[in-house]
Amino acid sequence: MSGSMGLLTVFVLAVFVGFEVVSKVSTTLHTPLMSGANAIHGDILVGSILVTGAANGAVETTLGLIAVVLATVNMVGGFVVTDRMLEMFKGKKR
Repeated sequence: MSGSMGLLTVFVLAVFVGFEVVSKVSTTLHTPLMSGANAIHGDILVGSILVTGAANGAVETTLGLIAVVLATVNMVGGFVVTDRMLEMFKGKKR
């Protein structure tokens, strides 16, 4: 019980710290940080593909495929958001 309670405590603290850090980022730094985050999401996608490839059972394979789908959605969504933010900095076309 104490192990799971410790993990839950770490998770809750990470949520609070993450929210505070992200909310303090200025808009001029947001796009470069998103690009770095997209690179990390790419690493997560590769890791989830490797773990899924090494899966032995049906449950492991199913969870791995869910991880691959979620990592893909997260990465593609990050690139879409970054692209939309970069569009805001471009001048208007004449």
